[in-house]
Amino acid sequence: MFVDRMSWEAAVRHLYEDAYPYDATGPRREENWVLDVLALMARVPDPRGWSGLDDAAQSPEREASPSYPFVAHPPEYMARRLQEIDRDSAENLLLALTDDGCTLSNLSRFTESEEELRVMARTILARYGNTASCHTNVNRPGHVSGTLDFTSSSWGYSPLSVHSEDYGLIIVSETEVGMFWNFADY
Repeated sequence: MFVDRMSWEAAVRHLYEDAYPYDATGPRREENWVLDVLALMARVPDPRGWSGLDDAAQSPEREASPSYPFVAHPPEYMARRLQEIDRDSAENLLLALTDDGCTLSNLSRFTESEEELRVMARTILARYGNTASCHTNVNRPGHVSGTLDFTSSSWGYSPLSVHSEDYGLIIVSETEVGMFWNFADY
């Protein structure tokens, strides 16, 4: 699936504008892609110049910590908290990140059908190509290793930010690293 700037940016904006998101893409420069994720958390620019969403961009806390609201963890810490998931789980996770709670019930707030929203999630994924790997800090183990089960009521996550909850998806291609994250405080 080919994706252009306008359709990708529109999908990101529509799905996440009512969340508290950090949705961005940076270049893949390192063999250990976790190092690229750390650079992305510190706001490295999008290699294509495409716009994401960053609700914390203007927070005064960023002066002391450029990666705010993320905590500047060492790469080993980050790597232990991220698990690889399959593409179907990544698509579901992109939809679950549209609001607090990391659940597909978030889709009820949209006027579009679930299939129309899935097309938007696939548009986001298409930027990174079919061979990209997907990783998350969310733990909703499915029946098969590397899958997430959004029908299960039990779930957890490994927080990476200063907020009481944060959950997200990292997409790693040969040339880019995308990050789609949502934060909540209760």
